[in-house]
Amino acid sequence: MQITISRDQFLKPLVQVSGAIERKHTLPILSNVLLEIEQGKLSMTGTDLEIELVASVILEHDFEDYKLTLPAKKLLDICKSLPDGSEISISLKENQIIIKSGKSRFSLAFLSADDFPNLEKWDGEVEFQLTRLELRKLLESTHFSMANQDVRYYLNGMSFEVDNSEIKTVATDGHRLALAQKTLSQSLNTQRQLIIPRKGVQEIMRLMNSDDALVTIQFGANHVRILDQEFMFTSKLVDGRFPDYRRVIPRGGDKIVTANREWLRSAFARVSILSNEKFRGVRLNFSAGQLKISANNPEQEQAEEVVEVAYDGPDLEIGFNVSYVLDVLNTLKTEDVQFTLLDSNSSALVEGCGDSEAMYVVMPMRL
Repeated sequence: MQITISRDQFLKPLVQVSGAIERKHTLPILSNVLLEIEQGKLSMTGTDLEIELVASVILEHDFEDYKLTLPAKKLLDICKSLPDGSEISISLKENQIIIKSGKSRFSLAFLSADDFPNLEKWDGEVEFQLTRLELRKLLESTHFSMANQDVRYYLNGMSFEVDNSEIKTVATDGHRLALAQKTLSQSLNTQRQLIIPRKGVQEIMRLMNSDDALVTIQFGANHVRILDQEFMFTSKLVDGRFPDYRRVIPRGGDKIVTANREWLRSAFARVSILSNEKFRGVRLNFSAGQLKISANNPEQEQAEEVVEVAYDGPDLEIGFNVSYVLDVLNTLKTEDVQFTLLDSNSSALVEGCGDSEAMYVVMPMRL
């Protein structure tokens, strides 16, 4: 086996698939990347048995078909350390892989490709297309509300739902909820909901550039697949039933508060400095035309901010976890933001003014 390839050509797919590879794994081969030369194409595959990433590059010359696995982190570190524009030569000699570039020479141990696991083959039951930017926006708008290592394992992921001509992503940790939606140009004439695990969501976000290139999304019985012109990403699904988020969205809120998003974000960020580090609670006092945000901590320290808002309802006091509010304000991109409230014991509905594609629910705190 011997191939010659430019360092830049080799590095790009290697970086893409490396996100799926666990560095410390009980199965040594899962720390390796599968290199496969077939019909003038070099494919790289990384997997942790839950997600799988395949990226490929067309070789400029014909090389003998071959496949083997190499330690992913070492291979990546070697390639990153080589100068831009350099050429890499990879060859097999006496049970070791020799990597040469200029005056650099490395020998790496390898494992047989026969032991490398592949996710089982499956056919997509639902298929549709979005641009990379649209998919990235759907995930970025909701991912921060996923639970992390919750015993309710179905919350440690994101609901991805197709409802005829509408795509929805929903995430919740039981204290807050984020929902984003996108309307397709045509109906898929089907309804389907699945749960993508946390690592799968994070990897898709890492891979998605903010451009208008189309990606194909396939739903299977136990998997979801993203087909991009540069890679193929596959993830197993979380086996469980996602909560009925429609019941969580508050109805009947009659107190509407509108404010400049950046003013609010800055005020909450400053007040949060002196909030209780464990509970992160802040108190909101609404009155005509203004909002007072205050916090204190066990050291008897206090912070207070007054922000001008558009509000003409009765006085209202309510408490929130400031981290949850800041997550929403950091995610929204609109100039103004709207809070819809009912009373001090009911969840708040937060939306960007003029943006109907995302909404957020934050439960109140007792302070």
